[in-house]
Formats: sequence, C-alpha cells, structure tokens
Amino acid sequence: MGDPNQPLLVQIGSYNTNLQAGAGLPQDLVDWLASTFQVSSFLSKEPRAPDIVAIGFQELLPLHLGLAGLSKSLIDERDVHIRSQIEAHAPHKGSYSLIAKVVNVGVALLVYARDDAIARQVCDVQTQWTGCGPGYMGNKGAVGVRFRVSDRGSKLGEVFTFVCAHLTAHESYLAHRIADYHHIVRTLLFPPSVPSEPPTTMYATSHLFFLGDLNFRITIPPSHPLVTASPSEEVLSMLRDETTREALKEYDQLLNERRKERVFIGLREGPFWMFKCTYKYKLGEVDKYDLKRTPSWTDRIMYTTYTDSPAVPEKSNITNLLYTSIPSYTTSDHKPVVSLLLLPPPPASTSASTPPTWESSPPLLRLPKSYTPTPDPYALLKKYTGRALDRIIGYTWWFLTTIGAGSAIVGIFNFFFSYAAWKWWSTWWTSSGGNGGAPIADAA
Repeated sequence: MGDPNQPLLVQIGSYNTNLQAGAGLPQDLVDWLASTFQVSSFLSKEPRAPDIVAIGFQELLPLHLGLAGLSKSLIDERDVHIRSQIEAHAPHKGSYSLIAKVVNVGVALLVYARDDAIARQVCDVQTQWTGCGPGYMGNKGAVGVRFRVSDRGSKLGEVFTFVCAHLTAHESYLAHRIADYHHIVRTLLFPPSVPSEPPTTMYATSHLFFLGDLNFRITIPPSHPLVTASPSEEVLSMLRDETTREALKEYDQLLNERRKERVFIGLREGPFWMFKCTYKYKLGEVDKYDLKRTPSWTDRIMYTTYTDSPAVPEKSNITNLLYTSIPSYTTSDHKPVVSLLLLPPPPASTSASTPPTWESSPPLLRLPKSYTPTPDPYALLKKYTGRALDRIIGYTWWFLTTIGAGSAIVGIFNFFFSYAAWKWWSTWWTSSGGNGGAPIADAA
C-alpha cells in the first residue's frame, strides 16, 4: 500500500452523452484515459496511475427512461466497462475498486480508488442526489459522492466530495443556472458524522470537486467592435488559436459570475481556454460546430482544497496537470472533458499554520466570510416531490413510447385511436344485444 500522506493524483472526466444510452460511449476509452496516464507517468520516475478516478455523465439515457428510473442496468454496464478500461490502460495494469456509483434520471457519477494506494483506507461512503428541474424534477440536477480517507494527515483523515451536475440550458437563462447551483448547495445534503447534528452541504469537506455540463455560455455584447456577422460566427473565428481563445474567455458567463462570487464560491478551475469550446458540435463531426448555438465551454471541472485561502480565490494548492477535451468522440453534440489534478500532501501537524481543530476532526474548506452555505429545511420534501413527478411522467412517457414503437407522438395517436376503437366496439356490442347482431336460432 502506498504512503497515505503522499500527493494524490485525481483523474476526473465528464461527458454529456446526448441521451445515447449504450451507444453513447466508445468501447475503447483510450482517447479519454491515455493522455492522463501519460502525464502522471511523466511526473515520476516510475509510471504512476491515478489514485482516484471520478467519471460523470449527463443525459445518460433517453429522458423517459431516466425519469422512470430505468437506469440501473446501464449504469452497471458503464461501471464494468469503465473499470476494465482504467485497468487496461493504467501503468502496470493496476486494479481499482468502485467506491460508489449514483444516478438520478440522466446524471450519473462513478468514483474509483486504486487498490494498491488508498482504496483500503476509504470509509464512510455516502451518495446523494437532488433535482432542480420543473417541480424539482431530475431532468436537471446533481448527484454526489462523499467518503473519508482515514490516516491521511491524522487518524481521522480527510473527506473527499465529488459532485456531478447538469444545469439549465440556453444562453439567456443565466439566472436560472445560478439558481440551480444554489439549489444544489442547499439540497444536496450529506448525513453528518455525528447523528445529533443537522445534515451538511457539499462544502463540509476537505476536498471538493464539481464537474458536469454546467451550460454556461459565451455572451459577446452586440456592441463589441469585432462583431460583424453573428455572435456564433464571431466566437468561431476566435477559437482558432490559444491567444484568441484566451481573449474569448472574458465573455464566459461562468468565469465572470465566479469572479463576482455569485456562483461556485470558493472553487477554482484550470485554463479551460487551452482547448476549444465543447458545445455545440454537429453529430458525427470531430471539429464542426452547429452554429444554431453559440459555441461555448459548457462542460467544466472545478475543485478546491482545505489549504486554499479565500483571500486568493484564483490560486489553489491543487496542481492542474492536465485539462482538455476529447474531439474524437462524435456521437454527442458535446465533447468530453478530462482533468488530472495533483493534491498536495497534508500539512505537517506541527506546523504553526495548522488549525488545532484538524487534530480532532477532518479539515474543512475555508470559505469567504461573506458566504455561509446553509441546508434547506425542506430539502427532503423537495427531493421526493421531484422524484414522484419523475416517476409519474416517466412511466406515462415510457408507456406511450412503447405503444408508439419508439415515438411518444405515435404512441399518443395509437392510444387515442385504440380508445376510440374500443368505445365504438363497446357501443356497437351493446346496441346489438351483446351477440354482435347475429340472429338467434329458434329452439324448436
């Protein structure tokens, strides 16, 4: 087993698979995984695989199946497939264990740990979910995985929290996305370590990782001097090289709102402008955008750790070794993203900068004094209201799609046509005396 106090490598991937279910992921994931393994091997004299791997999905399967809760078999298949690919491409063919998997409608998260590193120190595993669609439905929302790694820094160790989310779409719905995020903070609640205490938000952790299709867009003001045709075409022209993309980032909604501390408070992000916008691509195309939407960096990975100072919001003690997209995946209008992060070793307990509370409880994130995340007292009611609506709509949609041979519209037509035919037949049967109008033979 490796040294629990060494720097940890964490690999994170996120992919909106465009409702493709089993067809949404290639059989060979080398393009998604190999680049991170090459980077991690470069860092050390011996090839080194990531200690933790977290993979998130959005639009995992057709929406009616997700709403109906029919995702178990698919997420089980993804687990087997992803783990086999991680182990196939990892240095020395190391083995991994699943820490947890969680899915709500189409948002899913799977987290793995390397067996010869920290897998045996993982404990107190928790999973949670929440919806922020209409009526708190799960067509938009988040899932989370939390666990503790014992004996890292101290006997109590450190707490890791991963959150995968899918927020409201469309450029003009910025306020909705911000509201989605705060709803997730207030309702994605984890059980406390002490039963008598209230549940905790995702911020009650030592390390926080937030990933997903967050749907924040590029918004170039109409008054911009370079806008000569349409915003989509202007963005497309600025994606050609890293220099123009770095200028383009200043119009990224997420970056601007995070700088204002309106959303993703305390979280950091690598240089996302190093790769092209991940949305919206034409299906089947490696590098051709669908200009019905302004190309944007909708798919993101953010992070923070307990030694990060709120006084320096752009700086993190987590080293971002790699942050890129994978253009070769063409079955979705999104491109997957992947990041490789190097977590620092725990600070020495004798350090004067180490708060004494870290010796009696796991260290927690430090946030700006102006921000205190608070649990929603009605979180449970909202979650299960959304879950009930999911199931009602999902099973109705599934029934109509089934009788419509894959089309809900055809299913609705078939349903009403069948109902009309049944009404006609029952009326005719009743009017004919219940014998179809056939003459009754004389008994004589």
